Amino acid sequence: MKNINIDLKNAGISDKEIAEYKKQVAKIHEELHERVDDENDFVGWLNLPSNYDKKEFDRIKKAAKKIKKESDVLLVIGIGGSYLGARAVIESLTNTFYNLLPNKQRKFPQILYAGNNLSPNYLNDLIHYIGDKDFSVNVISKSGTTTEPGIAFRVFREILENKYGIEEARSRIYVTTDKEKGALKTLSDSEGYERFVIPDNIGGRYSVLTAVGLLPIATAGIDIDKLMEGARIAQERYNDSDLKYNDCYRYAVARNILHKSNRNIEILANYEPKLHYFTEWWKQLFGESEGKENKGIFPAGVDLTTDLHSMGQYIQEGRRELFETVISVKNTDSQVTINVDEDNLDGLNYLVGKDLDFINKKAMEGTIKAHVDGDVPNIKIEIDTLNEECIGEMIYFFEKACAVSGMILGVNPFNQPGVEKYKTNMFKLLKKPGYEK
Repeated sequence: MKNINIDLKNAGISDKEIAEYKKQVAKIHEELHERVDDENDFVGWLNLPSNYDKKEFDRIKKAAKKIKKESDVLLVIGIGGSYLGARAVIESLTNTFYNLLPNKQRKFPQILYAGNNLSPNYLNDLIHYIGDKDFSVNVISKSGTTTEPGIAFRVFREILENKYGIEEARSRIYVTTDKEKGALKTLSDSEGYERFVIPDNIGGRYSVLTAVGLLPIATAGIDIDKLMEGARIAQERYNDSDLKYNDCYRYAVARNILHKSNRNIEILANYEPKLHYFTEWWKQLFGESEGKENKGIFPAGVDLTTDLHSMGQYIQEGRRELFETVISVKNTDSQVTINVDEDNLDGLNYLVGKDLDFINKKAMEGTIKAHVDGDVPNIKIEIDTLNEECIGEMIYFFEKACAVSGMILGVNPFNQPGVEKYKTNMFKLLKKPGYEK
């Protein structure tokens, strides 16, 4: 059974148009898979679900159990791909109010995040919230010198050492960094922190299925074996070079066809609040992969029906430069049925006996029709349910689609040269040594 289905009937694209990319996609497929064993390339994610470090995987699970035993909070320090993937999975697969639940109901540590901004308000509020709670830190950085996580780690390392003493603080710090080099690797070796590896051949935005994402995900009580199994299923399913039979590639082609017709903005829409941070991860994946050389589709996101009351007007009648990709969750375990109200002052008795998920899906169907009628092409991606296997499969689906889409566009989807520009300017303004001029 397929956990992901793609529907292009409202995209305004013909099968003939898609078929014109058949040879190009087959060539891209061949090139990608020829590069997979190159340790100096950034396509290690391609075979990761079936070829990951099993010993490190076991260490991740053991570390998660240790964190659960001794901490109320795991503080994940990282920015971009160093935290977005983990947060996307955790918020997709746990209670919406996971961090607010009492310990007995939650059963696993709260997962909080730092090092993803430079706001003193955020940092001080976080310090105040953690207070006297027992906590551990997972700091994630390839180099260890990225400003945002570097500052957060310096602050919370000092708090840990003052609270527990240097020796116990060391046992509460988990480092995810480069295998052989970098400031964080050097510090980890010096202090004896437990260390996990960011593979050289996997870039940050493609790293959620490595220790980068898996340690926080496992600590939140999510079954990472099932998550990897879902990704393995996707790896196998989307390994067909024939565009006709590969929905992952069909999505990549469809968005490029729309882009050629001046649809320069893709809005990823969901009707499930649990998928908010999945959208944030998706935005980084596609934005950082395709936005270069003055090219690329701008990735945006909306949470529906919520944003129909804010962005809905623009989507319906604004500039016709956008298209919409909707993630639909087919099955849900949660039910709310509308009961009768004799007064019916709110006029909702016509919904009596109907389930809220049914109503939500009708809202989705009505919105898709309205937007399509308003000249917004629509791609629908339906997943079976919110569980580890489906999320694992969807992660791999979008990773591979992003790689192929970028290569169709004619850019390198695995680098991010523009990211360094703001850093250089900031370092000059802060008078960092070596950046004075």
